[in-house]
Amino acid sequence: MTYLAISTYIVKPEKQGDFMRFWKSYLNYMKKNPEMFKEVKSLKLYTQMFGGISGAYVELLEFESLTDQETLEKKLVKNEEAKKLLQEFIMFRDSSTHTTNLLKSVT
Repeated sequence: MTYLAISTYIVKPEKQGDFMRFWKSYLNYMKKNPEMFKEVKSLKLYTQMFGGISGAYVELLEFESLTDQETLEKKLVKNEEAKKLLQEFIMFRDSSTHTTNLLKSVT
């Protein structure tokens, strides 16, 4: 069964230019640490073009199970480098626009 963790957020206007550099460094971190992210089936980043908040970023993380999602969360909280990346991410986003939803496939 597939689970999707969907996060939506606006990047602060003054941080727009640096956000994609940060995102690429995050993807590079994931590549260099495959054991840390083995539960992630896929990760995609989109920008919203119509409906909702135009220009928002939509991040999709795919997991095989809810347990996989929880396992990743626990590992990230315990890892110092991952915590630093999270703190950096928080600097980019407008926290009042951040939402996260978890979806479960029904078929």
